[in-house]
Amino acid sequence: MDLTSVLGLIVGVAAILLGQALEGGHIGSLFQPTALLIVLGGTLGAVMLQCTPAQFMLGMRRLPRVFLPPRPNLHQQLSDLVSWSQIARKNGILSMEEFAQANADHPFLQKGLQLLADGVDPVSLRAALELDVHTLEQRERLAARVWEAAGGYAPTLGILGAVLGLIHVMENLSDPSKLGGGIAVAFVATVYGVGLANVLFLPVAHKLKTQLAEQLDLMEMQIEGLVSIGSGENPRLLENRLQGFLNPDLPAPPAKQASGQTATPSGNPPSAG
Repeated sequence: MDLTSVLGLIVGVAAILLGQALEGGHIGSLFQPTALLIVLGGTLGAVMLQCTPAQFMLGMRRLPRVFLPPRPNLHQQLSDLVSWSQIARKNGILSMEEFAQANADHPFLQKGLQLLADGVDPVSLRAALELDVHTLEQRERLAARVWEAAGGYAPTLGILGAVLGLIHVMENLSDPSKLGGGIAVAFVATVYGVGLANVLFLPVAHKLKTQLAEQLDLMEMQIEGLVSIGSGENPRLLENRLQGFLNPDLPAPPAKQASGQTATPSGNPPSAG
């Protein structure tokens, strides 16, 4: 679980409620079902109108990843690629078929290893894998745009909710005792719209984009490694080049198993859907 995301959401909501309490307001006054219905319902309708059904459902399915993100292990993947390169130079390129079968849970990596074992030339191998990268990138960006769209519509729907509340206040001008409370309730919709956009919707969109960037780094490393293996490049030279994909500020996580075995590096790109 990504504790940063969980704590961030808790801190954001708590700060708003604490600020309301410190100003002498009642926290209960921020809980208005009608205002919430206007903002959430209106935002949901606008997003559904903007997106295709497939895009909308994909965006919803990606929400859990904000709190349970994939963990690409680039250090382990580098070690595996170098080990596979050594094995390919020693036993021949057909030995990659064993590792293709061992990585059945990671379709992109399995595809690349199987193409290697089938004798596909490096140029064609790179072209085939880069097409998969482009397809995944376009699909995942559409998922993030669902939440970006929600972050754009929510504040406007909050203003709409406030205007509707003020209309109701204007209808009760004959009773001054209701004016103060009515105006306060009207502006709760604005709080919901701006708060949801900036505490939930837009951060979710940005987190999904960050995770996509990490997945693309892993896929690019895999492409470089597999093409190098197909070209018969020296494993030491391959290792030195792939070091450029690693973040020097992040320590290497512990390896799950010895390099060159039936490795299944974590955090590989998701399959279609």
